[in-house]
Amino acid sequence: MGLRGPHRMGIANGIRKQAKKIAIGERHTSAWAQSLKEAAEELPPPPLHRLEKDGLDVTMAWAIIGIFGILFLAAVYLMSLILIPITLAVVVGMILGMAAEKLSKMGVPRLANAFMLSSGVALVIFLLINSLADPLMTFANEGPAFAERTINRVMPYLERIRWLHITPATFESGSMSIGALLENTGNVLHVVTSSLTPALVQGMIFFAALLFFLAGRVNLRKTIIMTFRTRTQRLAAIRVINAVEQVLGFYFATASLIYVGLGVVMTVIAYAGGLSAPVLWGFFAFLSSFIPYLGITLMTLAVAVAGILTHDGFLIGLMPAAAFFTVHLLMENLIFPAVMGRRLEINPFVVFLAILFWTWMWGAVGAMLALPLSLIVMTVIDELLIEEKPQPQLPK
Repeated sequence: MGLRGPHRMGIANGIRKQAKKIAIGERHTSAWAQSLKEAAEELPPPPLHRLEKDGLDVTMAWAIIGIFGILFLAAVYLMSLILIPITLAVVVGMILGMAAEKLSKMGVPRLANAFMLSSGVALVIFLLINSLADPLMTFANEGPAFAERTINRVMPYLERIRWLHITPATFESGSMSIGALLENTGNVLHVVTSSLTPALVQGMIFFAALLFFLAGRVNLRKTIIMTFRTRTQRLAAIRVINAVEQVLGFYFATASLIYVGLGVVMTVIAYAGGLSAPVLWGFFAFLSSFIPYLGITLMTLAVAVAGILTHDGFLIGLMPAAAFFTVHLLMENLIFPAVMGRRLEINPFVVFLAILFWTWMWGAVGAMLALPLSLIVMTVIDELLIEEKPQPQLPK
């Protein structure tokens, strides 16, 4: 049964009124929700509740860090046979980074570029070893006579120091006799001979690592940069890598030129001072200068002993050592800072600790790597903290 006209109109009016009420309620609800949202945004954020840590928790955290640190150092020490040549190859590869970049811009392929640079390093090392072979063999053959001559020459000075209780009889028997010294020399030669095979293995690892590092240098850079997610982090990685390569390349190129001059001066000093093999003394002066503090100390002592053995007068024998020490001091404190500038200054105490640590870890090679590793760490820290540096005030 259908509804009549008035009934249908009444139902329609009721539906319209109800819909109007719902729309009005929805508008009020949305306005109320918007006001609540704005009020919530104006309120300060609730305080963060941090978990309180007692002294035991802090001690445990530092103990875990210390255990991992000790394990890491033990791994570095035990894996020295592999890590020393690889680290040396990476440092040398980063030093040659500027040369590799220039060769790449000239159109040289990467593989040929890497082969040329690594072959150049191998050729330089071979020429140095070949030039030092004859003097070192002569020195080894004359070892017994040199030891006896050294004892006879130094004995008058040792006798003056009474608290040492050293007399000529001291070198006639016991552990300091000539026979004992010769026996120890044989032990040293045995150690050197037994270490020849590991040295050859390390040399092969070094040249292989250097070749592959130079060949894959660009891809390795891209891989390191793309490991970071944000654009800011990637830009920081690019800045750090470029800064490390520039610092190492500039430092060692400039230092090599300065120390070559020092080697030439030492050759002249050795020749004028009557020392044997003056070219060898010049090479040792050049090589030892790359080891701060320790290198100059050992070199000065060696020149002083050689001068005392060569000349009859004590003061005349010390003149070559005094001349070398003076020239080295002037170069390190006047010429070197003037050329390098203040941007490559490192705390001397930090360098001294780095030399002691890496010498203890990796021996002579560690002493030579101490300065490059210190430069790398200093450059990374300097670039990462670039925002905290005082910025110059621009004129308004």
